[in-house]
Amino acid sequence: MDDLIQRLEGLLGSGGVLVGADVQARSAGIWRDDHLVAGAVVRPRNTEEVAAILALCHEHRQPVVTHGGLTGLVHGADAGPEELVLSTERMTAIEDIDPVDRTARVQAGVPLAALQDAVAEHDLIFPLDLGARGSCRIGGNLATNAGGNRVVRFGMTRENTLGVEAVLADGTVIPALNRMVKNNSGFDLKHWFIGTEGTLGVITRAVLRLREAPRSRVSALLALDSFEAVTRLLKHLDAGLGGGLSAFEVMWDAFYDVVARPPVRENPPLPTGHPFYVLCEAMGGDPEGDAARFETVLARALEDGLAADAVLADTEARQADLWRLRDSVEALFTFGPYQIFDVSLAIGDMPAYVARVEESVAAISSAARLFTFGHLGDGNLHFCVAPGAGDADTVLAVERAVYEPLAAIGGGVSAEHGIGLEKKRWLDLSRSPAEIDLMQRMRTALDPRARWSEPDDTTGRTT
Repeated sequence: MDDLIQRLEGLLGSGGVLVGADVQARSAGIWRDDHLVAGAVVRPRNTEEVAAILALCHEHRQPVVTHGGLTGLVHGADAGPEELVLSTERMTAIEDIDPVDRTARVQAGVPLAALQDAVAEHDLIFPLDLGARGSCRIGGNLATNAGGNRVVRFGMTRENTLGVEAVLADGTVIPALNRMVKNNSGFDLKHWFIGTEGTLGVITRAVLRLREAPRSRVSALLALDSFEAVTRLLKHLDAGLGGGLSAFEVMWDAFYDVVARPPVRENPPLPTGHPFYVLCEAMGGDPEGDAARFETVLARALEDGLAADAVLADTEARQADLWRLRDSVEALFTFGPYQIFDVSLAIGDMPAYVARVEESVAAISSAARLFTFGHLGDGNLHFCVAPGAGDADTVLAVERAVYEPLAAIGGGVSAEHGIGLEKKRWLDLSRSPAEIDLMQRMRTALDPRARWSEPDDTTGRTT
């Protein structure tokens, strides 16, 4: 690697290559207290430099791990001492915002919040929104096909992307920066790179689809006494708001009981003790009419017994106060070693699935705590499990409890966080052998020097 580093330093100039203590001082990721392990970190400023870096690494047969904002939760950015990290942290240009075509062309290292602020000046929004908005970067959002809070209305990152520029392992640039909503001129190559976690190429730039900024936004928190009421409320809100429903987040009682109390907030906005709490949001273009419609729909939900209680937030400050509940996941980490999960499944399968996970986790340890929440409107659940211990056997047992029941119901082991290294052993629960074989062949087609690991010793699954 020494020869390679010298050549990279000549290519990137001062500050472009970090080694030694400068690497070890960097964090390994969000909610982690360990530091980065890597042979070097390279920090390109543009696509041309990324292409040159990858061409050199290809020549030296040097493995590369791409870094964005390090907000991922599946160890997708982990590196070893013999690996080189390519960070997009200096690729932060918002190159163009087109208010007429409602597009933005950006480099991969642009933080999500920076893009949101920039397009807001044109009365537009990029509808992707997640709790890590201040740290996560567009390239990582694309690479993992991030979801977040508003998928129920606007879709995943994939649905909000028109074009992608990426660099292959050998340095070949794929300039698929399409700007059109409709373009069926051959293969839509952006889909080779969105959601593939950097395994097929490094995303360097993108053309993103923007929407008109809403003129109204209102949120509400509701308490419900059954899962059936939750599903009926989802249909009731979606129909009654005429397409205006933009978020439908559900918190099980154990989660709400933690985030509705100190230190997150002094007093709960609704009394604890109900089995479910729904945080919903609507966006529209008629402030007075939308607010009245939202109140009417909520009132009907209470009258019909769908909700036991509700609180309305019609100002930005009140909405931020409610959303702080859902975003305060770190409040769960006080219960000892924890594991975070991100799964997808049909809404109708959720009650039985959650009950089975609860039973299995309780069997692992009487001290275990399970917190359930998520973007239920689009079939995405999250678990935070505090099993009482963090040893390898306990970690594996909890993973089995969460993932294995998904196979029988056609669920996904990853809804929006990706596979990374953490979920490789579980991928075949959600993908057939033929699908995994095709993924491997696609990888080999774009990078013939790609290496595949042996079957995992713990599960016997091919990774």
